[in-house]
Amino acid sequence: MSKAHTILIDRCKQGEEKAMMQIYDLYCQAMFQIACRYLNEEDAKDAMQESFIKAFSKLDGFTESFTFGSWLKRIVINQCIDDLKKKRLEFTASEISNLTIEDDDTSWDFNAEISKQQVLDAIGKLPSKHQVVVKLYLIEGYDHEEISNILNIPIQTSRTHLRRGRLKLQEILKTHYNEARY
Repeated sequence: MSKAHTILIDRCKQGEEKAMMQIYDLYCQAMFQIACRYLNEEDAKDAMQESFIKAFSKLDGFTESFTFGSWLKRIVINQCIDDLKKKRLEFTASEISNLTIEDDDTSWDFNAEISKQQVLDAIGKLPSKHQVVVKLYLIEGYDHEEISNILNIPIQTSRTHLRRGRLKLQEILKTHYNEARY
């Protein structure tokens, strides 16, 4: 992190509003894009605002062992997941207990003619339970143990939702893009 950036964060820690606005301006667009991976546009705006409020109130907990951007990104993702949990990501006890372990097929190869944006659009069409697990696994790079901890679900549930999400994603892409292999 640059010296100027460190000074700016130190000014934020002292409660200087002008410095907070500068940090906000530097990071708001990137954090909004991250929030949009999980939430619709309006909810993403709210989550982003809440995340900045949390970040500014917890700046004393920020250490330079991570970049400020990665620290803030973690706050944004956690806020989005919390919002999903509150609104619609509900795993019922019977749903969790009735799941069977499915093979963890890590084949996420897509036809080269399908763009990243088309894949992201297709992920957005998945049921929310599958969507959030697919996003955490595929986009954010979390493993099943981490997803299990983040969503407070068993690892088995994470694996099952990932597999079902991948199969549904293939189905969506085949239907919409008339592709036979992913």
